[in-house]
Amino acid sequence: MENKKVVVLPGDDAAPEAMAATMEALRALELPIEYLEFPPGEKWIRGETDAAARAAIDASDTTLFGSTSGKTTSITYLRWGKQTFANVRPARWSKGFRSPMARPEGIDFVIVRENLEDLYLGLEGPISGLAPLNPYSRILRAPLDTSESGVYAIKIITEHNTRRVAHFACELALKRKRAGGKGKLTCASKYNMLRDSDGLFRRIVEETAAAYPEITYEQFIVDDFARRIVASPHELDVVVMPNLYGDILSDAAAGIIGGLGLAPSGCYGDGYAYFESVHGTAPDIQGRGIINPSATMMSAALMLEYLGFDDAGHRLDAAVRKVYAEGKVLTPDQGGVAKTTEFARAVIANL
Repeated sequence: MENKKVVVLPGDDAAPEAMAATMEALRALELPIEYLEFPPGEKWIRGETDAAARAAIDASDTTLFGSTSGKTTSITYLRWGKQTFANVRPARWSKGFRSPMARPEGIDFVIVRENLEDLYLGLEGPISGLAPLNPYSRILRAPLDTSESGVYAIKIITEHNTRRVAHFACELALKRKRAGGKGKLTCASKYNMLRDSDGLFRRIVEETAAAYPEITYEQFIVDDFARRIVASPHELDVVVMPNLYGDILSDAAAGIIGGLGLAPSGCYGDGYAYFESVHGTAPDIQGRGIINPSATMMSAALMLEYLGFDDAGHRLDAAVRKVYAEGKVLTPDQGGVAKTTEFARAVIANL
């Protein structure tokens, strides 16, 4: 079999430390993968390495990405350039995870976040710029006062992107059902207030789910759904949401299983995918060697499954979770004293 090609972008601040630990575990699996690793550093700002990274991404099968504080700008290309429209963020508790919940056993759901539009297009400006449009507020039942000093932000929900993320979420729910899961899809948006934009999102998801009789469908106003994440997370399976809500509430989902250090993710398009942890770059602990590499490792496990190395992906994920079940080599965020490198060695031992 021809070797798979993986671009490795280590990210910024403390993220490269988590990536280095992850790469040790990946190499221990001895898979037919060629890794093109880019170094961390300030040269991203000059754009030279970023241009090389884009070319490498185009020639690769996938990318493993560390968190960025803005220096590693290739993230923009990985999302919009490669049209990775579905951000998959699993929330699955395992023994040893430092959850604040009284009964976290059995929490296992996935948030599918639309990854390309909503408020994340950066369409903002001064309110005065809206004056020529003579905007009318349906809520106030009056024209908007554009003489106020302030800014606006435009929310974009398109039929195209909503349909394909809805289809992706339905297929994922079906896949999970066939593997023994609930086979349920939940849609959450603010359709009671944003009747046109979030209403469109809800309607398209509902229409798409109707073509999948094998799965159960439900929908909630997003603030009610936020309550359900805490009150009844065991009832959830696959959840699909617009970009902003998915970004915020997937962090809440990570919180109930034990923190952002345990939150992997993958961003999938029709022809490309990349994988990254949900957490940020942790500049406050840069250089201390204590960042938790679990989320990056579990993201790498998702990447291996995407590449067709299902067994290796399951082995890596299980090895990480076994370290937590044993409870002897945990990083400080999970109540331990282990260094990042020590955690990596424990994972490798479990492979």
